[in-house]
Amino acid sequence: MENLKRIEKALKLKFKSQKLLQNAFVHRSYLNENPDLELPSNERLEYLGDAALELVTSRYLFENYPKLGEGEMTALRAALVRTESLAEEARRLGFGDTLLLSKGEEQGGGRDNPYLLANTFEALVGVIYLDRGLGETATFIKRELLYKTDDLIRAGLKDAKSLFQEKAQEKRSITPVYKTLAEWGPDHDKHFRVGVFLGKKKIAEGEGRNKQTAEEAAAQNALKDDGTLRGKPDESVVPNSDN
Repeated sequence: MENLKRIEKALKLKFKSQKLLQNAFVHRSYLNENPDLELPSNERLEYLGDAALELVTSRYLFENYPKLGEGEMTALRAALVRTESLAEEARRLGFGDTLLLSKGEEQGGGRDNPYLLANTFEALVGVIYLDRGLGETATFIKRELLYKTDDLIRAGLKDAKSLFQEKAQEKRSITPVYKTLAEWGPDHDKHFRVGVFLGKKKIAEGEGRNKQTAEEAAAQNALKDDGTLRGKPDESVVPNSDN
């Protein structure tokens, strides 16, 4: 309970349901050693929080950065909600100390594991949405995450291919592969359509006047749907890939 009070103070929020707040910090490994706990893991909350993060961040960028194009907003959103970015804020807010972990997970450094911290941040966003509504959720995300948007822009964004590769490796432990699906037009006005694959599964397509531009467009389209990165990794290799 003391940890939950500390979290509420750090978040500048008072939760109606303490049980719901606690649920945000229940890692599934803890349940293996504590089957009598009357709470599930935080994975469903993480799913909900991930969706709220994408919505709030997308609207924030749309309303506050009118000069950014679709591709730039997509890359900026991906940089803001990537694992290391969320983990950084979770550390700052002290989420690691509150996590309920198995002994093995804790001994393995789970309290400072970027992936676990980022998932907990998403789960907490899900809790705020359920407990306080979308307005309070947006206020929290803007205050505790989106404050660094200008710094990211000044530092220079990574290209979409780099960002999608990072996300795919973080969430699926697999490297994206790009394959030319079609090319047409005379030599002086060539066009290419490229697909980006995770294993045998095509995630998205993109078009451009050269392969590099088409690959970047495919990566941008892949970043638009972070749900494609959920699930088990497919280690299959795409034949005849371009890189």
